[in-house]
Amino acid sequence: MHQLHSYLNAYASNPVTDEDFEIIKSHFTNKTLRKRQYFLEEGEICKHFAYIIKGAMRKYHVDDQGKEHVVDLYIENWWAGDLESFVMLKPSIYYVDACEDCELMLITNESKIKLCSQLPSFNQFLLKLDERNHIATQRRITSTISSSAKVRYDDFASCYPEFLQRFPQHIIASYLGITKETLSRVRSQVS
Repeated sequence: MHQLHSYLNAYASNPVTDEDFEIIKSHFTNKTLRKRQYFLEEGEICKHFAYIIKGAMRKYHVDDQGKEHVVDLYIENWWAGDLESFVMLKPSIYYVDACEDCELMLITNESKIKLCSQLPSFNQFLLKLDERNHIATQRRITSTISSSAKVRYDDFASCYPEFLQRFPQHIIASYLGITKETLSRVRSQVS
């Protein structure tokens, strides 16, 4: 729980007081996932968003040919889930599963809405988080459609060096939109 409090304070405009954090904490539930266990499966509605205390997760889509396309990677102090399904109550087109054993803190959309109206600091935190996620998504889309595999890998390695140790090469390759063979070739150029 202390980890979440520190995380909130790192992004909130005003520090989250101990009293406010007790209110925030009361809206979360704890969950553990084993490696390879699903947090969300395609067709389900994402009823919770997960703050990762410990572990690593991925979000991916499976196309008509059965090929996995990794959309997001998550580690400690990241949020995992399908935002569209969570907010719009639509069945998800994604799978979210654990790449390592995970300890999570879950929040429902209803609790998120209550916290935003109850605590301006929590609302400001979510606005900042949304801004940062939007910027990161724009950069990723631009990189995917206009950068070489080497540039994409170099950007990924420089922004998320810890991911290189936490996720297998085939997952990183899928996230970057390249084959495992291309990733191996690019990595050998770096070494």
